[in-house]
Amino acid sequence: VQLQASGGGLVQTGDSLRLSCAASGLTFGTYALGWFRQAPGKEREFVARISGSGISTNYADSVKGRFTISRENAKNTVYLQMDSLKPEDTAVYYCAAGPFVSVSGSDYPYWGQGTQVTVSS
Repeated sequence: VQLQASGGGLVQTGDSLRLSCAASGLTFGTYALGWFRQAPGKEREFVARISGSGISTNYADSVKGRFTISRENAKNTVYLQMDSLKPEDTAVYYCAAGPFVSVSGSDYPYWGQGTQVTVSS
C-alpha cells in the first residue's frame, strides 16, 4: 500500500490550498481516509476524515467551516481543500487510510509521506 500526498506550499493568511493524496495497492473504496497534521514541537493531530463511500465526514473544531475533505474513488484519491488559512495551520499534513472511520491516528495502518503547508502572517 502506498499513499502519496501532494499540494503543500507556502501561502499567505487567508489563501487557499488543495492537498491531494493518491493511493495504490488497496481497494480504495473500502477504506476510510483521514488527514492529520503535525506542527513543529507539537503532537500529531486529527484534521478530517471521510468514510469509504464519502457520505460521512468529520472535522477537528479548529478547521471546521474552513477545510473540506472529499474523495474520488474512481481516481483512488482523497483531497483536503483548505480555505481561509491561518498561520496556526502551518504543519506537515499526512493522509492515512484505515478499515474504519476514526479520529485516532492509531486506527490508520497506512500513511503517506507528508506534505508541508506553511502559512505566513
